[in-house]
Amino acid sequence: MAEWQQIARKEFRAFFNSPAAILFLGTFIVACLFVVFWVAGFFARNIADVRPLFNWIPLLLIFLVAALTMRSWSEEQRAGTLESLLTSPVNPLTLIIGKFAAMLGLVAIALLLTLPLPITVSLMGPLDWGPVIGGYVASLFLAAAYIAIGLYMSSRTDNAIVALILTLVVCGLFYLIGSPQLTNLFGYHAGDILRGLGTGSRFDSITRGVLDLRDLYYYLSLVGIFLALNMLRLERIRWAGNQQNSKHRQWRWVTALVVINFIAGNLWLNQVHWARLDMTQGQQYTLSEASKHYLAQLQEPLLIRGYFSAKTHPLLAPLVPQIKDLLQEYAVASGNKVHVEFIDPQKDQRAEQQAASRYGIKPLSFETANKYSAGVMSSYFNVVIAYGDKFKVLNYQDLIDVKGRGDHLDVLLKNPEYTVTSAIRNVMHQWQAGGNPFDTIHGDVVFHGYISGKQNLPAPLQKLRSALNEILSDLTQQAAGKLQTEFADPLQNPQLASTLKQEYGFAPQVMGLTDRKPFWFYMTLENGGSKVQIPLPEKLDKATLKHSIQAALQRLAPGFMKTVALAAPKANYMSPSNNSYSMLREELSKNLKVEDEDLSDGTVSQDADFLLVMAPKNLDEKSLFAIDQFLMRGGSVMIATSPYDVNIKQGLTAQSNSSGLSKWLAHFGMSMDSKLVLDPRNAALPIPVNRNVGGITIRQVQMMPYAYFPDLRDTQLDGDNPVTASLGQLTLNWASPLSIDNNLSAKRDVSTLLRSSDHSWLSAQLNLVPDYRSNPQSGFKPEGKPQSYPLAVAETGAFDSFFAGKASPLLNEQASGNKTQGKTATTVNSDKVSSLIAHSPESARLIVIASNGFASDNTLSLESQGLSSLYNKPIDFIQNSIDWSLEDPALLSLRGHTQFARTLVGMKLAQQQFWEYLNYGLAVLCLLLVWLWRRQVKRADTRRYQQILAEV
Repeated sequence: MAEWQQIARKEFRAFFNSPAAILFLGTFIVACLFVVFWVAGFFARNIADVRPLFNWIPLLLIFLVAALTMRSWSEEQRAGTLESLLTSPVNPLTLIIGKFAAMLGLVAIALLLTLPLPITVSLMGPLDWGPVIGGYVASLFLAAAYIAIGLYMSSRTDNAIVALILTLVVCGLFYLIGSPQLTNLFGYHAGDILRGLGTGSRFDSITRGVLDLRDLYYYLSLVGIFLALNMLRLERIRWAGNQQNSKHRQWRWVTALVVINFIAGNLWLNQVHWARLDMTQGQQYTLSEASKHYLAQLQEPLLIRGYFSAKTHPLLAPLVPQIKDLLQEYAVASGNKVHVEFIDPQKDQRAEQQAASRYGIKPLSFETANKYSAGVMSSYFNVVIAYGDKFKVLNYQDLIDVKGRGDHLDVLLKNPEYTVTSAIRNVMHQWQAGGNPFDTIHGDVVFHGYISGKQNLPAPLQKLRSALNEILSDLTQQAAGKLQTEFADPLQNPQLASTLKQEYGFAPQVMGLTDRKPFWFYMTLENGGSKVQIPLPEKLDKATLKHSIQAALQRLAPGFMKTVALAAPKANYMSPSNNSYSMLREELSKNLKVEDEDLSDGTVSQDADFLLVMAPKNLDEKSLFAIDQFLMRGGSVMIATSPYDVNIKQGLTAQSNSSGLSKWLAHFGMSMDSKLVLDPRNAALPIPVNRNVGGITIRQVQMMPYAYFPDLRDTQLDGDNPVTASLGQLTLNWASPLSIDNNLSAKRDVSTLLRSSDHSWLSAQLNLVPDYRSNPQSGFKPEGKPQSYPLAVAETGAFDSFFAGKASPLLNEQASGNKTQGKTATTVNSDKVSSLIAHSPESARLIVIASNGFASDNTLSLESQGLSSLYNKPIDFIQNSIDWSLEDPALLSLRGHTQFARTLVGMKLAQQQFWEYLNYGLAVLCLLLVWLWRRQVKRADTRRYQQILAEV
């Protein structure tokens, strides 16, 4: 052990006996910084990671290692000192290990010099250190393999330049074998084999942040193979000119066995999938407890079938093995409840016909081009999740995330576990929706009917009461002993009436304006500690009542698909703001049932589990009543509104917006100032800029910081609330400040979900176009004292109805007015039941976002344009709120884990230049420290040698 350490120390010191080592290190760090800031366009890319660095390190290490190793043995042979070394008492293996360790130490220093880069990136955004650690570990193992190759190649010749070229060629071939340029020429089965042999593809696997024993052993096997070959080469030099004997043959056989065993080790370990460590934040590449939670609910076998063509787009091909590995984990974790298979439809005509007829899957056309030709390629890239007779098809748009910058595209998997798990949940809910809800309910269900006697009920409700008995009789048989029914008449029991008013806010009802005789007709379902109210349907017939009871049962039963009632403006291109929500509707529909809600009739759909009100305008009293009573039933309501609406079609101008909600929100202790929040910590906005080039005015679009788009991170997101705890970042557009009256909301839990930074200010200006000439810092002049403002608030608890003590709006002027001969005739609907709930149970929840265009198509498109990638954080916020409100939090921990979502904090050009030049300065400083360190070591060695000579 002491011998190889001494040799390693000697070789290491020899590197620094000349300026060559510092030049090598300097060249390496300059190349790394160049590819990050110039080639990859770090700030234009706007992602808080160091992927560009590790994308180039495999190539940079080839040149660095080739330059380091080229003289290791060739110089010894040229100078004639190799014979002396081989005939010395030192074992040749000791010489090899010593040289190997010295060079690996120098490469480790080179990698250490790049460490300031990820450190500074972590200060600019939410860096995930898992891929960074994986990248450095992969770099060391890859460098070790390259050094072993370089040492062997150097031993093959006495010419250092030839050794350099041989090392470059062999290391380059190992890198090229697994590169997309070669694997794309074959199908993905052959491509998998080639990727398994390539040093670059193995490197990419580790830099994801996953330390896989198979990848690490692969590099160690290369080290072992080439060091063994190096040892054999030195032995052959030792016995050069001697007659062949059994010892020589023994050396060859032993070396061959060593090589074969290293190769066999790779083949054996290829079957071991569990020996790995996922270091990514949130363990993105390991099946989470959320996924296992849904797999445990499977009652029938689940089929996951991947349709992948042998030849596909070059950017998609490397992603196929990653998807396959993930899907195999579902099969293992499910305990054989999940069957996974992979099919190439282009090689199986029956499979192609089935994919088209049963699942509607057709090949997609991709444009491809190389140096010789361009063309169109048709291929499959789909995953089918099938459960019972329900299925969900995932295409490449669901599975991948694309970030475009100029002619360059970054393509990665888009949080595949969340996509697959949410699809599994979707098909499970669809399948169970056609089944018996009592199968998934644990314990007994109690139906409570608080209904007056027939003699006190209006005629329409007397018929409905008889229909209710029939419905409950059918449900009792369906429940197999799980359903109990209890009836009580609060008119005959004043104490019960008082209890119901306190607990549920129930009050006596009347039928229309003409019949003022009070009665009771309320229904609830109870299971354990959960209680669900059954709203009296607007249409008083048996079928509608049965549907209402079944909807309540499904809300009580776990595993059924939930329904979101979406009250949002329809797409209207004549409107200045044109707030449409097709992207939000499409994304929510992947996991939920979305119904368009018209609030003007004064009611919310009886199927609704969650009410989502986006950009409301001039809501009348009946619309307010619909929102109010849904909340009073214990429902969850989310409202996105602001006193301003922004026109982005004809310049950026704000217009006053009257939502009709101000008095209603004020009743619950919330109010909004008629101003907009500006925050110096903000996201970018595409701004058209005129440039004069040679006397010609050119209009360009530049990404400029925009103070009306607060970039919310860290403490600006409530870390204690599940909605925002794992969100990471959110850009909120044109938001107004929220104020909370602590007295009016004292009975409820209040969470400030979103807030601006401490340096924010308010403005009532209607012109929202920035002026960077007059205000170069932010484009807008700061006003007033800067402070933090709440932008989104969630209240949970008991709410008192805004309409408590008032007549129901549904009984006031319900019928249409028709002018006849100058007079207006009004007809009254006498079958309308006036049912006003005075206050809500503790489960009610109200979430208010102070932005009128939050999650609208226009806003998402603007923010996506600024990132050159689809920006879905506002939709993630809404989905998290729905899951939290409906007590289905399993997917909260998975949502929003895409790598492209980790954006840098908003920075001006001067700040970007500061961080870039800081990295250059730190690189120079680190090189200077290394030089001073080696100079100090050299001086210490000189003093030691002088002391030895003096003693002699």
